[in-house]
Amino acid sequence: MSAIRALWARDHLGFLLAAIAAATVVSGLVQLLAPGFVLGLLDAESTKTTRYFFAIVGMFMAIVGGLLLHALLKPPPPAGFVIAWASLQKLGACTAVTIGVGRDIFSELALLVAGFDLVTAVVGALYLWRARP
Repeated sequence: MSAIRALWARDHLGFLLAAIAAATVVSGLVQLLAPGFVLGLLDAESTKTTRYFFAIVGMFMAIVGGLLLHALLKPPPPAGFVIAWASLQKLGACTAVTIGVGRDIFSELALLVAGFDLVTAVVGALYLWRARP
């Protein structure tokens, strides 16, 4: 808990990014452990195959979110490449989900997920821009 307080005290943007990373870990674990539930929320096809692949995506979400959170909670400064790659993952997820909505794979509700991912990518880019020499 002290690492979180220390992050808030020294860097509000980093704290926001850490909160997003924690949410990514949680949502990735939910997707990994209950893919059918999440697919149902998104009004998407739920078969053995789609649940399996959706769970795999959830696993990678949890891993990348955990990596980002770990980097941000370590003593400053976090490795910029971790922020960059996590931001690119979020940008890719935003693109993939948006395409999925356009192809009627997911309902329009999934655009909230895409929007969250886009905001995360932008916050990551701002964090990197601010940290440049």
